[in-house]
Amino acid sequence: MGEFDLIARYFKRPPRQAVLGVGDDCALLAAQPGMHLALSTDALVEGRHFLSTVDPVRLGHKALAVNLSDLAACGAQPRAFMLSLALPRIDEAWLSGFAQGLWALADAYSCDLIGGDTTQGPLTINITVLGDVPVGQALLRSGAQSGDDIYVSGTLGDARVALEVFRGQLSVPETVLEASRLRMEQPVPRVALGIALRGVASAAADISDGLIGDLGHILTASQCGADLQAEWALPLLACAPALNLSPAQQLAFILSGGDDYELVFTASPDRRDAVQAAARASETCVTRIGTVRAGEGVRVLDAKGHALTQRFTSFDHFA
Repeated sequence: MGEFDLIARYFKRPPRQAVLGVGDDCALLAAQPGMHLALSTDALVEGRHFLSTVDPVRLGHKALAVNLSDLAACGAQPRAFMLSLALPRIDEAWLSGFAQGLWALADAYSCDLIGGDTTQGPLTINITVLGDVPVGQALLRSGAQSGDDIYVSGTLGDARVALEVFRGQLSVPETVLEASRLRMEQPVPRVALGIALRGVASAAADISDGLIGDLGHILTASQCGADLQAEWALPLLACAPALNLSPAQQLAFILSGGDDYELVFTASPDRRDAVQAAARASETCVTRIGTVRAGEGVRVLDAKGHALTQRFTSFDHFA
C-alpha cells in the first residue's frame, strides 16, 4: 500500500461542511456570515505524549479531542480539521483502529477532515482544527478581572494517576487504573460548555499542562493574580477515595497533573447563576475553586486563609 492508497482507504470521505475536502492541493471553506474562524494546532509524539501500548482507537480519539478542547476554550463550534501523520511503517490494523477513533469523534461534532499530509518517520500526529465563533463572543485569556470567581469543569488529576502507575510510582486497584487510563487516553472535549459560556465567562483556557500553569496563562494575559482554596479543590480528584494519598499529594495531582483537557474559566460573581445554567445546558459539572485578585501569581490557601508553602508546577516540554 502506498501513501495515496493509505489516504484514500482510511482518511478520505465526502465533506459535509467544506466546499472541497481531501484530494486537491488545498481545501476550500466558505466563510460564515457574522463569524470569526478559530484555529488551533497540536502535535502528539510517541513516547512524549502517548505510550506505544495505547489502543489506536483511543489514540485516534485523543488526537482530535485535544484540539477540540482548544476550540472549547475559545467558545468555538468545531467545523473542520487537517491531519498530518508520520508513520514508521504502514500497519493496517493500527490505521484501522486509529481511523475508527478519529472518525467517531469527528462525527460526534460534524467535523470534516479536509486535508493534511502523510510521511514516513517516528510516529507523530499533528492536527489543526478550525471552528466558528460569533464575532465579539470568543472566550479569551485576557478578560479576567480582580474579584472574578475561578471555575474548573469536570474532575482533575485522574490522568496523572494513570501516568504515575505506568511510571511505577503508584499502585492502585485495577478498576481505578482503567478509569484513570480512560481519562488520560480518551478525554472528553468540553465543547458544549465552552459554547454555553459565551457572554458569561470573562476568560477561559483548556487544562492540558496542569491547572496551575494553564490558569497562569489567564492571569498573565489579564495581568492579575489568584487565590485558590485547597479545600474546594481537593474533591476534584475523583479517584481519591480509592488511593492512599495525603492531601498534599492529592493537591499535586489536581493542580499539576496535566492531560485533563477540562476548562478553567473566570466569571464575575454576579454571573454565578448564569454559570450554573451553562453547566446544566452542557450537562457538565463545574466547581468554583477560587478568586482572581490584584497582583501576580497563584496562592493556594488552606481553610484558615494561610498560603500553603507546597510548590506546585506545570508541565513544560523543555524544562
